[in-house]
Amino acid sequence: MIASSPSFNPIFTINSQIADDTNSSGDFLEIAGRKFRSRLMTGSGKYTNFEMMRQAIAASGCEIVTVAVRRVQTNAAGHEGLAEAIDWSKYWLLPNTAGCQTADEAVRVARLGREMAKILGQEDNNFVKLEVIPDLKYLLPDPLGTCKAAEQLVKEGFAVLPYINADPRLAKTLEEIGCVTVMPLGSPIGSGQGINNAANIAIIIEESKIPVVVDAGIGVPSEAAAAMEMGASALLINTAIACASNPAAMGRAMGMATEAGRAAYLSGRIPIKAYASASSPLTGLVKN
Repeated sequence: MIASSPSFNPIFTINSQIADDTNSSGDFLEIAGRKFRSRLMTGSGKYTNFEMMRQAIAASGCEIVTVAVRRVQTNAAGHEGLAEAIDWSKYWLLPNTAGCQTADEAVRVARLGREMAKILGQEDNNFVKLEVIPDLKYLLPDPLGTCKAAEQLVKEGFAVLPYINADPRLAKTLEEIGCVTVMPLGSPIGSGQGINNAANIAIIIEESKIPVVVDAGIGVPSEAAAAMEMGASALLINTAIACASNPAAMGRAMGMATEAGRAAYLSGRIPIKAYASASSPLTGLVKN
């Protein structure tokens, strides 16, 4: 039996001046009424060992960590003890339905995830990252299955965070169903290809009234910053951190990039011009 953790405080101090400056105006990530200082979510898979995972998660400054429910429930290789390996009084658990190929399967696993959160001391945690993926080659989510599962889970009181293709119409449909975020992929999960769907993601960001979390495909911090500069509400990054030569260093870099990208977005970039514009004024020059 896993011991219950202390009550979870959703707002943590991040050791970053950028984060402090950004949040001085109350710029929190809010999902289903819960506020977070960090806009970076991380995963728990693909790490060589649990200590490396803990170091990377801490270095990233994240507050939300996603865990594949099916892997934990079956004690799959490399996941034995995963639930106990993280201090869940410090991080908000985001159970995910990874490995589910149908809507019905995803709904059943989501229910298990909610029970897992309760066992870990987060009795009020009804979050679920919804993944319905029958495609085993490219791991692209099934839009019909995702909508079907989302409708049922919303009815059951879940805060649903669906992983989707970068389809603006699908994103709007899921928002209308009652999902609390949409999570469009930048490129296929684990591919490290970066943001290949920027145009569609930009439309989703413009049209959505719920947070847009770019999930999958980010490989380096510059891509993380670019996604945030577009106006994404948050990022979910796992493979790029877990499979880096130094996961803790990469976790820190991704956290910094997320913060910098957000700060840049809020600051407002200069207009792009087709001609040069002198940095120094051309009046009041010293005459020869």
